[in-house]
Amino acid sequence: MQRQEESGEDIVIVGAGLAGLAAALGLHRKGVRSVVLESSPSLRASGFAFATWPNAFRALDALGVGDQIRKLHLHIQGLRVMSASTGEIAKEVDFRDEFSCVRRDVLLQVLAAELPTGTIRYSSKIVSIDEHGDGAKTLHLADGSTLRAKVLVGCDGINSMVGRWLGLAKPSHSGRSATRGLARYPDGHGFPPKFLQLFGNGFRFGFVPCNDTDVYWFYTWSPSEDDDDGAEESGTKMKQYVLTKLRSSKVPAEALELVERSDDAPATPLRFRPPLSLVFAGISKGNVCVAGDALHPMTPDLGQGGCAALEDGVVLARCLGEAILGGDGDGATGGTDEKERIESGLRRFAGIRRWRSIELIGTAYAVGFVQQSGNRIISFLREKVLAGVLAGRLLKMSDYNCGTLSS
Repeated sequence: MQRQEESGEDIVIVGAGLAGLAAALGLHRKGVRSVVLESSPSLRASGFAFATWPNAFRALDALGVGDQIRKLHLHIQGLRVMSASTGEIAKEVDFRDEFSCVRRDVLLQVLAAELPTGTIRYSSKIVSIDEHGDGAKTLHLADGSTLRAKVLVGCDGINSMVGRWLGLAKPSHSGRSATRGLARYPDGHGFPPKFLQLFGNGFRFGFVPCNDTDVYWFYTWSPSEDDDDGAEESGTKMKQYVLTKLRSSKVPAEALELVERSDDAPATPLRFRPPLSLVFAGISKGNVCVAGDALHPMTPDLGQGGCAALEDGVVLARCLGEAILGGDGDGATGGTDEKERIESGLRRFAGIRRWRSIELIGTAYAVGFVQQSGNRIISFLREKVLAGVLAGRLLKMSDYNCGTLSS
């Protein structure tokens, strides 16, 4: 049975992922109401977990949930980089600042629990967007209902409908794929609080504990018809493919056990938005903008995709919230037309996030290329010289502060 046509909303956020929930919570903290449309019947936690660098914790603290997340996850003390071809340690880095591997489902649940009841509307899939003369957008949902939005924020992932409406460039395939898993040890895993990463032999593999019982791992590679034998089409085959590749490399025995303990591991092609396409792209247009993967899909080589989404949420809530409340942080007051203030606030958000997004996407792609290259010269330099440089880039990209919810 179709739902009746719904009344309008001031702010509609599409997608209950990290960026969408962070933006909604940031707005809520500022006293601004929003509605989040999620196409799934419940919160989705694809990806299992994600690296949470200092920049992400700054964003979580701004949203008021940082300490909750800290209590539920281990503090990781350092990074060890090893060669998968020789087994030698190429670089060790002690983390001076915070780093954890946060379970995605846990974080989404924490963010959602802080929102007013009814903020998230599940099973609400947008199929088209219409624009009216007054600038408002009518969202047509799959169940036949419509919703009129004064402000539309697309946090709907790499295949964002809102991004397409804005005319953003279609994400490109990097030529690489990834699979991920979560190994559970009910009696405790015993791993030290370290992030271990291996590269070489055409792949990158790493694992890091989330808490005392869960360990997250990932494997990225460049598929070929001769190499993977259709493994990407089956989670079971993919898991066996990863185990075969690891057994033929200089990988610690506990790494194999991690994969063996995990459920089947489906593969995902790694896509990214060409960074140069964002230089002049319309990240915002009038009362519409995008954030999270809808804005800056990137390869996972910096571990910054989720972190950047949280940054987006805080910055968007600050810019849009101040516009709605009567000021845009640059001295504007409530006397300015609200529509003009909203558009100005979204332009501010786009200006702040444009170059950060370009840098993250470009750096992640370059780091991934070097880490997985099979070229002999690059492989030699990577293992003898570049390991430290690459580790340094990870730390540099995390040394960023998105600010608080107030200017």
